[in-house]
Amino acid sequence: MIKDTIVDGFQNAPHRSLYHALGMTDEEQSRPLIGVVCSYNEIVPGHINLDKIADAVKLGVAMAGGTPIMFPAITVCDGIAMGHTGMKYSLVTRDLIADSTEAMVRAHGFDGLVMIPNCDKNVPGLLMAAARLNIPTVFVSGGPMLAGRVNGKKRSLSSMFEAVGAYTAGKINERQLCEFEKKVCPTCGSCSGMYTANSMNCLTEVLGMGLKGNGTIPAVYSARIELAKHAGMQVMELVKKNIRPRDIMTAGALKNAITADMALGCSTNSMLHLPAIANELGLPFDLEEVNTISEHTPNLCHLAPAGPTYMEDLNEAGGVHAVMKELENLGLLDTSVMTCTGKTLKENLQGIENLDDEVIRKPENAFGKTGGIAVLKGNLAPDGCVVKRAAVAPEMLLHEGPAKVFESEEECIAAIYGGKIVKGDVVVIRYEGPAGGPGMREMLSPTSAIAGMGLDKDVALITDGRFSGATRGASIGHVSPEAVSGGVIAYVKDGDIISIDIPNYSIKLNVSDEELAKRKAEMPIKKKEVSGYLKRYAAQVSSADKGAIINK
Repeated sequence: MIKDTIVDGFQNAPHRSLYHALGMTDEEQSRPLIGVVCSYNEIVPGHINLDKIADAVKLGVAMAGGTPIMFPAITVCDGIAMGHTGMKYSLVTRDLIADSTEAMVRAHGFDGLVMIPNCDKNVPGLLMAAARLNIPTVFVSGGPMLAGRVNGKKRSLSSMFEAVGAYTAGKINERQLCEFEKKVCPTCGSCSGMYTANSMNCLTEVLGMGLKGNGTIPAVYSARIELAKHAGMQVMELVKKNIRPRDIMTAGALKNAITADMALGCSTNSMLHLPAIANELGLPFDLEEVNTISEHTPNLCHLAPAGPTYMEDLNEAGGVHAVMKELENLGLLDTSVMTCTGKTLKENLQGIENLDDEVIRKPENAFGKTGGIAVLKGNLAPDGCVVKRAAVAPEMLLHEGPAKVFESEEECIAAIYGGKIVKGDVVVIRYEGPAGGPGMREMLSPTSAIAGMGLDKDVALITDGRFSGATRGASIGHVSPEAVSGGVIAYVKDGDIISIDIPNYSIKLNVSDEELAKRKAEMPIKKKEVSGYLKRYAAQVSSADKGAIINK
């Protein structure tokens, strides 16, 4: 065991003395040391319950003969950070989380890990750390929030952001806005739709790193505590069998994750996080393959914001494993892959049933014959851009209109609320990319304002930044190369006609090469003055099509 190099022998007596300072007995020191990486804090609703999850994990580890030792990981609440400079600090934490977890584990010689994430960049950050560290690891999240209820209808955080747009447009009054505010987020947990946090927690099951139910059992259910105990017990089995993350997160598992992503209708942010995880594993990730997989993978789920169902509904329908069962029946998954159960995916899917074919559609009645995400290319995004196709209204799959260009999210929001965006427009928000933002802000506020004002079936948005999983409509992000790197998006002008063809994976700026060359000579690239961590991040980060990874 790894800890033997720290604990055993006369030369390690000083180390043992420090364990005794913790109140750790000789018996505890003799057992495998299991790091419990807990992201508990008192500012993120998805993390306020993680102390209870950690306690359950520690009990499970102890019951199975290990010694659990907890240490923290940070996280940012994207909802609270949304719409202001705080969002610059969301994506960038993914690498801080991976790096700090690596430092803690390498410094202290753990034999295994249980990762307890829940929200947004916290989940992929810890998956990156698991891939990098490659010691036996199990994931157990804090679980999703229950849906809120307003006027007898289920609601979620995206409903709240859209309510602000509706209020601005005079469609609801202040009392109604206040009712949304008090009711849309009724419990702790990751926000209740298929947003980034829940997308990534669901994909931990597909990648084989989380037990059944990890992505969908609600935060407030007692079953979540039971799952945490089982995760603690299961990591001990992985330690005994020496099953490691790189035995589990193989090329086949990554392809399974893309396939399930298409069926579930996950957040476009998965197209940043899966490449970053692949990079840590030393595996290739080609955005072109996303469209190839999408072409033959039906979209089986329409969870909020794409449709009227929520994570609690997916859980009752059989969860992620039920979705994978439908995909297995179509022959779309590599079921030979190993998982954290110590069994193959094929073994895990035996006896699994789809319990509600309205929440998880049968392939013959799928919401779409193709997957939930599409990668578009063209002269505006030669290296690609990403759209959540499953959340786009049918009439917006093909769109052509004049550009209205903004240099920041704040400028765009002011224009939307000022009534300057009209039907047919293509809103372009630039200098919000990984390096140009820096931090590649997630833009739920402008997309929700447009949806709340009833323009989501008439207006497209394009950015080198990114959109929230809570976004719906023709919202196209991750434009690569980004503006600060000299991408074509830097040279778009008001009134330019932009053509979007999602079914054919195309996006085009209808400006001649000669005119673009002239603009490149005349229009300077704009760089923002930043300091501290953001300055270091901007200097090292890759483009979005590479996963916004930190270049080594």
